[in-house]
Amino acid sequence: MSLARALLVAGALASASLPLLPLVAQNAPAHVAPAQSASQFAPREFEVPYGARTRPRDPFADAQGRVWFVGQNGNYIARLDPTSGEFKRYEIDAGTNPHNLVVEKGMVWFTGNRNNRLVRLDPNTGKLTTYMIPDASVRDPHTMTFDHKSGIAWFTAQNSGTIGRFDPATGKFRLWKTGPNTRPYGIVLDSKGRPWFDLFGTNAIGTIDPQTLELKRFTLPSDRTRPRRIAITSDDQLWYGDYTRGFLGHLDPRTGRTEEWALPAGAASLPYGMATDDRDVIWVAQNGRENVPATIVAFDPHAKKFVAEIPVGTPGPNTIRHMTFDRATRQLWFGTDQGTIGKISIPPRALVP
Repeated sequence: MSLARALLVAGALASASLPLLPLVAQNAPAHVAPAQSASQFAPREFEVPYGARTRPRDPFADAQGRVWFVGQNGNYIARLDPTSGEFKRYEIDAGTNPHNLVVEKGMVWFTGNRNNRLVRLDPNTGKLTTYMIPDASVRDPHTMTFDHKSGIAWFTAQNSGTIGRFDPATGKFRLWKTGPNTRPYGIVLDSKGRPWFDLFGTNAIGTIDPQTLELKRFTLPSDRTRPRRIAITSDDQLWYGDYTRGFLGHLDPRTGRTEEWALPAGAASLPYGMATDDRDVIWVAQNGRENVPATIVAFDPHAKKFVAEIPVGTPGPNTIRHMTFDRATRQLWFGTDQGTIGKISIPPRALVP
């Protein structure tokens, strides 16, 4: 059994380069209006029984409402029943150190961040099916996502400087090298199945052209920008967190124009996990630091302002590395470096600061 605890809610790449048009807007640090009440988001965290040092992260809800996640440093896959608070642990091959997990068509897929593989776990039997990446230098598959229409998986490999495409139907891979020190990181797919990804070692967003299969990149205006995670709205607009400067950025891939907003915590925010909900609200995690809790902030792209800020965990160092939105329950799931799997429930009505 886990220990469940309530949160407090308070106030608020390489073959081609496409230069961006001048920055449209650079907005001042945000002031977020207070949330109406703690019950507005029904926040909750579940303490993972395997310990914070195992780094539980990247939760993903399945169709039954069970929440799957990886223990990156603990080398395991686990499942949480949010109703009972019970956890179940699945053992995997030694040295895998899974980084990210996705549930697709009832199967649990995860990346072997230290042993050059993608792995499928059958949740009914616990059977593992391993797919080795054909290039042995790509040892660190990082974040993956699936195209629900085609069944194709795309993934990043940060230290290997690689974008990968994997077809589970054939077992075939295709790999693109992004260049030294580019560090491909977060990845999303647009409505046409085209991948977009952060090149965290640079000030660029990358993509694979669906017609030519060439790797292209959009260079962001500031040389200091380092996009880490990425989100996409229903109109295929791209959003990224500038990890070094503390901004939320918007890239219009049709025009190449960008605009950005300083996050509520400014340069101290170190924006990390990101997600988009079913109303196209952008959710971004800000790191915790001494005497200050981590927070999750909501940004309304239509009103172009931050509309909520929700503290997570206890004051002190804390990182939320990845977040996923479950459309069936309208819940946003995340893992913390304080050793919890957490969620907030998105209100059925529009957020109004």
